[in-house]
Amino acid sequence: MLETARFAELSAQGVLEVRHDAECLDEPGFWVVVIPFAGTPTFVRMERIAPTTLTLLPTADGEIAPSTVAKTVSVEEPGWESSLDEVAYQAGVVAIRDRIAAGEVYQVNLCRVLSRPIGDDASLDRLADLLSRHHRTRFSARISLPSAGLDIACASPELYLERAGDVIRSGPIKGTATSLDAMLPKDFTENVMITDLVRNDLSTVCLPGTVTVLQLCHPEHYPGSVHLVSNVAGRLRPGTTWPRILEIGFPPGSVSGAPKSTALQAIRDLEPIPRGPYCGAIGYVDNASRTARLAVGIRTFWADGGAGRRRLHLGTGAGITWASDPQGEWAETQLKAGRLLRLAEQAIDARAVEMRG
Repeated sequence: MLETARFAELSAQGVLEVRHDAECLDEPGFWVVVIPFAGTPTFVRMERIAPTTLTLLPTADGEIAPSTVAKTVSVEEPGWESSLDEVAYQAGVVAIRDRIAAGEVYQVNLCRVLSRPIGDDASLDRLADLLSRHHRTRFSARISLPSAGLDIACASPELYLERAGDVIRSGPIKGTATSLDAMLPKDFTENVMITDLVRNDLSTVCLPGTVTVLQLCHPEHYPGSVHLVSNVAGRLRPGTTWPRILEIGFPPGSVSGAPKSTALQAIRDLEPIPRGPYCGAIGYVDNASRTARLAVGIRTFWADGGAGRRRLHLGTGAGITWASDPQGEWAETQLKAGRLLRLAEQAIDARAVEMRG
């Protein structure tokens, strides 16, 4: 089986080595990068790369029906389990507001992981194809590297880090709604807060005076939702290594909170299971061209588990501030997950039809 990693602009084939130390990112080669929100990262040096786009595979039943791509909030599909149910999630929002009132934190991203069983022979290729057709983003990726334990279909709209030579850029997203008119004042406040956090992070590894906010609270439209996106860039200090960059900037501020240290403690206290690659970093580092592009691992499916225990996962969450309404934040997690879950169900159903045929 050919092991591949496909991104929006290039693809890589052939595994040369698998590493788990960030120091390798400063060594020659093209590295596929998957860093979980918490836990051991995986770096895979690939044999060859080429320009490409995500291939569109033929589907079993043509285009998705209009009801499947409706731009409305819906409950989770049957068969999916959530690490936090509605009651527990809303209780978490209340707990975070209590911490904000106590002065411990300003904002926390509270997440839940949705999971369902899948067959041992299930592939995420068809799901990646449906994402490419109906939820394509600039940071789409399909990573199928069994020797490294990676099976991921990503449709992330958010840039964690992009590097071109000595210039580094980040594009935090904060604020999600069905339309720009539906954005709340707290969405804009939250975006500014996290943009300032990212600016401070980059300032620790960039030359003084070079860190600039290029774009603030810019609306970007995607199927079923609109996001507020900011862009921050700076010029790296000479000799800055990848371990140092990741040390100050990870996990991404937009999916942790501010201040980051107390936000991460709240996440550890309130989220019952690890996030896995969700909210981590997914992408590549190409040392031949001195470029890199790492997405924040949102809108991302991943599969894991051995024979008879295979499961498919998807994370969803919302940024909690003092102005947050528990029911509204739960609804935001549904908005982010609903369309993606329907695409996953269609991919699974299509696979079942193929197997029966």
